[in-house]
Amino acid sequence: MYRKKILYLLISFFLVIQTLEGYSQPLDSISLAAKPIFTSLDEALKTPNEVYRLHLRKQKLKKLPIEVFKFNNLQDLDISKNKLTELPAGIENLPNLVFFDASSNNLTTIPAEIGQCIYLKKLVLNRNYIEELPASMANLIHLEYLDLWSNSIIEFPQAMDKLAETLKELDLRVINMNDERQEAIRTLLPKTTIYFSRSCNCN
Repeated sequence: MYRKKILYLLISFFLVIQTLEGYSQPLDSISLAAKPIFTSLDEALKTPNEVYRLHLRKQKLKKLPIEVFKFNNLQDLDISKNKLTELPAGIENLPNLVFFDASSNNLTTIPAEIGQCIYLKKLVLNRNYIEELPASMANLIHLEYLDLWSNSIIEFPQAMDKLAETLKELDLRVINMNDERQEAIRTLLPKTTIYFSRSCNCN
């Protein structure tokens, strides 16, 4: 009985070690910049553990390939200028994501799972059709730059006030907002530099 307990503990220990090895923390910016940029999904899949930067922009993608979620070390993902209408649940399988650009697509929503990408520093979503942000984005405690330029934002989560100390820049230009809405967002994020277009006489 004693030997079985020891064996069980040893197996549990090795499983934990394997999990930690599979999900290491992100590289620093200098080390990341030295990594190659993969522009072909097929090439990237040949060495998935070596993929830190993946740029699939301008590839006429209508859906995000689920194979992208195999890259546990991915930190820099650019899927801009495609024809994506949604980001599928699964983005949480990229735990080390730091830079994410999904601009110039046809997105209308952002999955709540984005809140699990806690290392995100820069999130670019401009030129889409996004109407609201998930409250889970308040979990992005390292987020420094959020670009929502030219979207259709109606609701801005109250929970975003949790980013008041970390979010440095927020771009909300080319979004119809009256003075009241703009002031409410400034109140949520008093230390953030926020870019608005001229306010409108709209609800």
